[in-house]
Amino acid sequence: MKKEDFIKLGFSEEDAIKAAEASQEELKGFIPKARFDEVNNEKKKLETTVAERDTQLETLKNTTGDVEAMKTQITTLQADNKKKDDEHAAELKKLKRDAIDESILLESKAKNTKAVKALLEKIDDSVDEDSYKTLRSEQIKKLVEAEDTKFLFNVETKPGKGFKGVKPGEKKDGIAGDDKPATLSDAIRMHFEGNE
Repeated sequence: MKKEDFIKLGFSEEDAIKAAEASQEELKGFIPKARFDEVNNEKKKLETTVAERDTQLETLKNTTGDVEAMKTQITTLQADNKKKDDEHAAELKKLKRDAIDESILLESKAKNTKAVKALLEKIDDSVDEDSYKTLRSEQIKKLVEAEDTKFLFNVETKPGKGFKGVKPGEKKDGIAGDDKPATLSDAIRMHFEGNE
């Protein structure tokens, strides 16, 4: 929890700072949710793969007869297993890249990560993770700085910049805010008094 959260709970400023520091210290050993999901999905996929291969081995063990037919079946199973391994590797790479994207978008204070992801350019699959992070960070930085997309991010504005307009009680047409006429007759009277 952050200091502001503790203050909302009724902590004093000093106690809120101490509690926030203790909370940050406690969270240092925790694994981010994206990484947990990645490892958990990997575990489930591996369990499924092992079960499939055990079934394949049982089938081969129970097969008797033609050696050539068994060799053909083994070759087919090896090709199927390689294809599944490649699909799994691609799926894992996509999970890692999605986690990287999500992390960078949260750091850049994106208001709606799905909307921003739709604007991101595709990065080649042959790029390693570090290069991917760098390229994606550059793309997001361009979106944060671009006039037509910076509204998608919670970017701090500099003081003095903002909306300009009428300020309540501001003097207009020579009449102070408190001296405004209450009725039409007061307005007519004030008009003629001012022209004399």
